[in-house]
Amino acid sequence: MALVTQNYQCTQQFPKEEIFGLTAQIRRSVVSIPSNIAEGFGRQSNKEFTRFLNIAVGSLFEYQTQIEIAKNIHYINEEEFNHLFDKSRELEAMMISFIKKQNS
Repeated sequence: MALVTQNYQCTQQFPKEEIFGLTAQIRRSVVSIPSNIAEGFGRQSNKEFTRFLNIAVGSLFEYQTQIEIAKNIHYINEEEFNHLFDKSRELEAMMISFIKKQNS
């Protein structure tokens, strides 16, 4: 949830012409992460929960790609990118570890 909040704040500074482009893409992918975790948890089945966790990881990878694009086109600076990317990598490690525990 913290990553979502940070990204909404970050994308507010993007050019207005990007509101339906990269801004929307980043926001959708980052919101999709906790949304899929919550939906999977609500299914009350380990198999379904794991499936939604994997979908959330896919959204996280999309997000990582999109913030790199934002850095490359100078919508975010290197420092901001590194902060967001490092936070996403921490989340990635936690999610993958959790998925492995669900499968064991």
